Amino acid sequence: MTTYGNARIQMEKATKLMGLSEEAFDEVLKPENVERVSFKVNMDNGSDQTFEGVRVQHHSGRGPTKGGIRFHPQVDVDEVMALATWMTWKCAVVNIPFGGGKGGVTVNPKLLSKGELERVSKGFMTAIAPVVGPDRDIPAPDVGTTAEIMAWMLDAYNAAVGGNHPGVITGKPIERGGSYGRDDATARGGFYVLNYLAKSLNLLPGASIAIQGFGNAGQHFAELCANAGYKVVAVSDTSGGIYNPKGLDVEKLLKIKQETRMIVDYEDAQKVTNEELLELEVDVLAPAALENQITRDNADKVKAKIVLELANGPTTPEADEILFKKGTVVLPDILANAGGVTVSYFEWVQNQRNERWPLERIHEQLEEKMHKAAQAVYDMGVKHKTHLRTAALMVALERVLAAGRK
Repeated sequence: MTTYGNARIQMEKATKLMGLSEEAFDEVLKPENVERVSFKVNMDNGSDQTFEGVRVQHHSGRGPTKGGIRFHPQVDVDEVMALATWMTWKCAVVNIPFGGGKGGVTVNPKLLSKGELERVSKGFMTAIAPVVGPDRDIPAPDVGTTAEIMAWMLDAYNAAVGGNHPGVITGKPIERGGSYGRDDATARGGFYVLNYLAKSLNLLPGASIAIQGFGNAGQHFAELCANAGYKVVAVSDTSGGIYNPKGLDVEKLLKIKQETRMIVDYEDAQKVTNEELLELEVDVLAPAALENQITRDNADKVKAKIVLELANGPTTPEADEILFKKGTVVLPDILANAGGVTVSYFEWVQNQRNERWPLERIHEQLEEKMHKAAQAVYDMGVKHKTHLRTAALMVALERVLAAGRK
């Protein structure tokens, strides 16, 4: 099953519960625009190389489309369409006035020099400049892209259209119009959701947490949870995983990650694979890596009481049904990792108003947004006796259908 196929299957149950016709379902699912681009970049060796990219705008009924730009060798149109679709639901769940967008370039950024990376970044933005803009479609960082890359893209957009338009892109460096609080926004949003629903989900103080993926979101989530009294017992990254049921020293772990990039250098813990981490007996499992990590092949082995999706699409539709039947609560990505796009929205508002909000205001407004979204999703799940992904999609669909297409 393709990634976009998974997105479609997830929607089918929600639309059936809402009584939507197949025609209405197809209409709300299809993207408004798929922009494929090719652009040439002069490489360090003097040759010209052609790169392929795509920008998908899924639904603009609630406002400009919004979503990251991914630099990865496996970027393809199917994946980007799925991610753009999820962004529409994500923005609607947290009730911010954006629709879903997504973009990407098929490239391994690790194989590029800094100069080549800058030229690829600017080349892509120049190619998509006619279809993006502060009031039309607003990109942001994603896998393989950074705040610095966003600054390069801002320069390219300004050069293409003239003037200075900081609101065309979010996730920028602070000095280029970025927002405080963006670095840990995804993790913090997930943390706020978990904390808010803890009582409803019978999650006790000191609950154990395993985190698959120890990049930006995983690291910040571990730190927030440890500071709040939760017990982080396992983490993993591309080097492997570590597990200690008594708990890991997160501060020490973060230092090791910064110094050596290899969390397996952490002592006083047993080594586990990424796959084994998913099957540990913990209270909360937080997939924070890539798509399709929990599938029909391993869902029955997941022993966590709660799965908190910090990654996009880590659980397949078949796995969702298996987990629901065995009583595992999945806090879905379109709720749990929506902190990132929410703070991106705050950044966009600041750019449009030429303001700079203090960090305290960012945190307060993010917490309020995530709490309201979590309550709406939880109530919908109870009302329809369905799992929370379907509930979240129903919340989103109600808001998207109310807005209609432009």
